[in-house]
Amino acid sequence: MRLWHKDLIPYLPRKQLMAQWRECCAICSNWANKGTPNHLLVNKVINYSKTDFDMYVCLIVREIRNRGYKISKKSISNYNSNFVRIHNIVNTNKGVFPDWHNERYLKQCLSNLQEKYDCGGIPEDEWKRIEEHFNEYLG
Repeated sequence: MRLWHKDLIPYLPRKQLMAQWRECCAICSNWANKGTPNHLLVNKVINYSKTDFDMYVCLIVREIRNRGYKISKKSISNYNSNFVRIHNIVNTNKGVFPDWHNERYLKQCLSNLQEKYDCGGIPEDEWKRIEEHFNEYLG
């Protein structure tokens, strides 16, 4: 389980983008039902405003819709009901996960995606899109 760096969202391959929606739903459900996401790579989400998490999810949903992919109404409803249980949203202008979604984390995420590409898990055309935009970090 991982929350991809926010700057990667528009470039994520389809498989990773759609999986990110499912992971966000799982995080929200675990957070609502157990009080924590309960996974090493995403536990730090509880150190941030719940608004940061919701803003991140909105970025994911917007990208899914921009690409013409579908999210079921039931899935959206489940997310919303769980989110209401974890927090009453308050707007913030701090950005999404400051100090976590930094350059170091971007490089970690890019390395993870590169490994997926190297192992055949990301098609070449989708990897090239990432590589062209983030080449300076892949050196």
